[in-house]
Amino acid sequence: MASYASRIINHSKKLKDVSTLLRREHASTVRYFSNTNRAPLNREDTVNARLGYSPLERISKCSTSTVPVSSFSTARTNLSSAMGRPMFGKDFSCSMQSARGFSSGSDLPPHQEIGMPSLSPTMTEGNIARWLKKEGDKVAPGEVLCEVETDKATVEMECMEEGYLAKIVKEEGSKEIQVGEVIAITVEDEEDIGKFKDYTPSSTADAAPTKAEPTPTPPKEEKVEQPSTPPEPKASKPSPPPTGERVFASPLARKLAEDNNVPLSNIKGTGPEGRIVKADIDEYLASGGKGATATPSKSTDSKVPALDYVDIPHPQIRKVTASRLAFSKQTIPHYYLTVDTCVDKLMGLRSQLNSFQEASGGKRISVNDLVVKAAALALRKVPQCNSSWTDDYIRQFKNVNINVAVQTENGLYVPVVKDADKKGLSTIGEEVRLLAQKAKENSLKPEDYEGGTFTVSNLGGPFGIKQFCAVVNPPQAAILAVGSAEKRVVPGNGPDQFNFAAYMPVTLSCDHRVVDGAIGAEWLKAFKGYIENPESMLL
Repeated sequence: MASYASRIINHSKKLKDVSTLLRREHASTVRYFSNTNRAPLNREDTVNARLGYSPLERISKCSTSTVPVSSFSTARTNLSSAMGRPMFGKDFSCSMQSARGFSSGSDLPPHQEIGMPSLSPTMTEGNIARWLKKEGDKVAPGEVLCEVETDKATVEMECMEEGYLAKIVKEEGSKEIQVGEVIAITVEDEEDIGKFKDYTPSSTADAAPTKAEPTPTPPKEEKVEQPSTPPEPKASKPSPPPTGERVFASPLARKLAEDNNVPLSNIKGTGPEGRIVKADIDEYLASGGKGATATPSKSTDSKVPALDYVDIPHPQIRKVTASRLAFSKQTIPHYYLTVDTCVDKLMGLRSQLNSFQEASGGKRISVNDLVVKAAALALRKVPQCNSSWTDDYIRQFKNVNINVAVQTENGLYVPVVKDADKKGLSTIGEEVRLLAQKAKENSLKPEDYEGGTFTVSNLGGPFGIKQFCAVVNPPQAAILAVGSAEKRVVPGNGPDQFNFAAYMPVTLSCDHRVVDGAIGAEWLKAFKGYIENPESMLL
């Protein structure tokens, strides 16, 4: 009874603002049940829901330990997209890790522990790029707390409830923070801020567990049977040089030394570059084996000069790129198909369209924009290439979302042009330019790179690479590598006639589990048809 009264007294100051508390509880409940990927209710929450306790009754019945509540904050962007699948095939939902602690017998007032959120499908840890709020600041719903550097981009982290930032646990620049690990503490009342000056957060149960490294098993000792009596050395073979250095001698000199049981290491050669010749053996035998012994030549530079180098830490995007590409090459059976496409008509159509664009004040259309459009239309014609492999089935997508590889100073990004088959060339060009700029500024949002079904990588236009083979971007089934266009001499109609034409080689990398060789060839045929007859893309 005394414990019950103590809890009522400690929370009595909250009862004066019943309407605000009820409004917060209602918003919390709505957010919880609107989340399709929410965690199941625990036993206590289920009992409370069935008994119909009011919010105030639930507060009075809460224990002295920390209990989970709805997310305190969320990313600025909505990650629950139908195509927002992780690259390894598992469903993904974004959720901030937070927990509310209620005051009990301790000196700590009610507070929330804000955990590192999971902001991308492959994210297991993150970095604090920048805090936009400082300790003591008041926070309101919709305001940005900090910027979190994920494995894909830098994402703003918003708050959804009113309060005060009592303590920043992970300072700006903190790296490799596990998902769920506490990064900040918030309180509801400003006078409670000072009580968390020396606060150490409790261990977060939801934090991603670190995998314990397996203890290396000691190597098995192999028992080697020793012979009872060592074999006697052959008298006809000279002993090897004690220094382990190779002795150079002519074949005739070696034969003569073996016949006379003369160790070559005891002879100093007088032949070219110190080679032992027959005359050296004869002189050694004539002197009764007392000739000058060869001294092992020691290199003048006994110490190899140390290499000058610098260790560059792995950024998050480099870690993910390395992990994903290694996963792709180790698990996906790649094969490659290459075809040359004549781009004379394509270049002519591009010139005409750019004339219209310049007259109307629009942006110029690039060859890559036409390639993206042709690839999207070919995927619509051959949908088997617009698929993904799973252990139980092959998922064939109805949306045609094209990822475009963009190289930046921070690493390789692949933002996505969604529904590229339904968009015009000017729209595709505008989106590609905008996404490329955001990638270079490291400001891509999750919806800017998630949900792709096919990837285009162009090293021909920017770098002049003639032809290359790209690595499949899992869980996609194919990727197109575009080389540079070049003028070639082609045969004409007559025996002495010839023409000039520009050809652009492209290579399709396929996942053989999903796309058979004939299907990949059919897709390349459709793509080549659109490139060589670009007017058909406008139909």
